[in-house]
Amino acid sequence: MRQGSRSISHLAKQASSTEPTQTNQNLPISNILNHAWQLKRNGRKDSTITTATARLKRLNKLCDINDPEAVKTTIALAQWKTNTKHLITKIYKGYLKSINKTWTEPQYNREFTPPYIPTEQEIDNLIASARPTTATLIQLLKETGARIGEIAPLEWSQIDTTRLTITIKAEKNSNSRILPITPKLAAMLNNIPKENNKVFQTPTHGIRNTFMELRNRTAKKLNNPKLLQIHLHTFRHWKGTMEYHETKSIMHVKQILGHKSINSTIIYIDIEAAIFQQINDKWICEVAHNENEEKELINAGFEHINNRAELSFYRKRK
Repeated sequence: MRQGSRSISHLAKQASSTEPTQTNQNLPISNILNHAWQLKRNGRKDSTITTATARLKRLNKLCDINDPEAVKTTIALAQWKTNTKHLITKIYKGYLKSINKTWTEPQYNREFTPPYIPTEQEIDNLIASARPTTATLIQLLKETGARIGEIAPLEWSQIDTTRLTITIKAEKNSNSRILPITPKLAAMLNNIPKENNKVFQTPTHGIRNTFMELRNRTAKKLNNPKLLQIHLHTFRHWKGTMEYHETKSIMHVKQILGHKSINSTIIYIDIEAAIFQQINDKWICEVAHNENEEKELINAGFEHINNRAELSFYRKRK
């Protein structure tokens, strides 16, 4: 079991064994840790438990967390984004259930904000500025589109540098998948010291901190503030957008990203259209008169538009 998991289990077990004579001041913290232990027993991931516990502790500093109406007022008045209020509301609903309380849940609907999609050069600039292990991790995120929660616990047994494949073990409600990697990434992986069965020795929060420092430093060095919009999840959005741009197959993107529902994937249709039509909306049109000409156009990257009589029409962006 990983260290984060042991820590959560230990704290939660401590809370569940606390004597009833505890003070009112300690009661909310005990309840929070009890809730964490319930989440653990129900099979929730360590990252989910850590996020919920941190949010609840922060809320407890702002109001009486055991008073639903006080919590509702605090959330309403807080200068938080709507998506943050939505998340905290859902977390608090689970907490109330664990202490046998209910509330009239406020409605904060999630707002979709299109993610920033960096250029490949901006990603490569980050890789070039990073130390070898961090550079390898970013290259992995770039090539696979995997979540950091799928890459951080990666084991050497999941990587085949001979066949150039990597097995991604699913996180959340996703599908596991086997994806190709480039010889460049295989070489970078082979240069990482094999201390144990894990590829990366730093826990997820440490990886995030290291990346933020790298990103901020590189943005200042290159005088490119757009780099500050890049997060570890940005590489997943970049991969989904690029794969759809190259293939125009949303089912292919769904498989690459491991989505179980196409509803999680279709955002990349709009993102790709917004990015690439603004950059270039001019086309080269060709007509194929026979099967050989069709093959040549397809091999050259043209996409089929329609047929008329015995002619097949294709196009490709300039």
